[in-house]
Amino acid sequence: MSRLACVLALVSSAALLFSQQACADDLLKLATGAPANWENQPAPLGQQAGLFKKHGIELEILGTQGSGETMQAVIAGSVDVGVGVGTYGAFAAFAKGAPIRAIGNQTTGAHDLYWYVRADSQIHSFKDANGKSIAFSSTGSSTNTIVLALIKQFGVAASPTATGSPASTYTAVMSGQIDVGWSSPPLGVEALDEGKIRIVARGSDVPSLQNQTVRLIVANADALAHRQDALRRFMQAYAETMDWMYADDAALRMYAASAKIPFEVAKRARDEFYPKNNLRPDRLSGIDQAMADALAMKFLPAPLTRQQLDEFFKYQLPPKP
Repeated sequence: MSRLACVLALVSSAALLFSQQACADDLLKLATGAPANWENQPAPLGQQAGLFKKHGIELEILGTQGSGETMQAVIAGSVDVGVGVGTYGAFAAFAKGAPIRAIGNQTTGAHDLYWYVRADSQIHSFKDANGKSIAFSSTGSSTNTIVLALIKQFGVAASPTATGSPASTYTAVMSGQIDVGWSSPPLGVEALDEGKIRIVARGSDVPSLQNQTVRLIVANADALAHRQDALRRFMQAYAETMDWMYADDAALRMYAASAKIPFEVAKRARDEFYPKNNLRPDRLSGIDQAMADALAMKFLPAPLTRQQLDEFFKYQLPPKP
């Protein structure tokens, strides 16, 4: 009997272990630049609220200095998913054979991005930036794209300069190392209210970007090949979290606490700079214009073929009915 009891105990333990493994959440590693920005909150807020767990997903979130760094982490396989990767940079990497695929829209338009100067600067509009240094986050990012577009649009001979995150850029501007900085809320909102800085240009000043997907959610191709179901559930949780973020002020309170900003600043950032329709993950728009702009700005030597585009966007989240 003791021998039988021992066997039964072993079988019971094995069954319990199997059950625990079967029920364990799928771990996905995710990278994102500007982790304090509202547009980058679906992953941390959704995880905190239990919405990713509801879909059997656990996230390990890595903050980066910008979308160029995020994209490199995805290409290297250090992470499974990258959030907020510039569309043109992603096109260019894919064209060179990088293992990167788009799985959804992260941002349409550039309503959130703005360029600013110190209050005592002699620059009063982007037209005054001739010969000045203009900040962007990292090479291949959407801020890189917009700076090039602004320079072309206003006909100035400025010097685009990679400065990393909004926080490091703000330090560079206020210390006089950079003439024109870039940012997106919440960083800079209080400084604007206090008159420490002035806005001289916005991403929305570039007409071709207003209805264009400028940043993507991307995945490593190998991760997609082997973990497609987990990534599909990730996107379902992401979309559900986005709906909740605009429907419940509890999300704003959680965001304000994590970003260490007043609730009013968090609400202004969401309502003024981040229209929900621009952040819908199922919304991919202006792709033909994005291709034309990527060519004009020399991110691409030749347009991607229809076959290449179909492969690049093969796993995108289907549009809502």
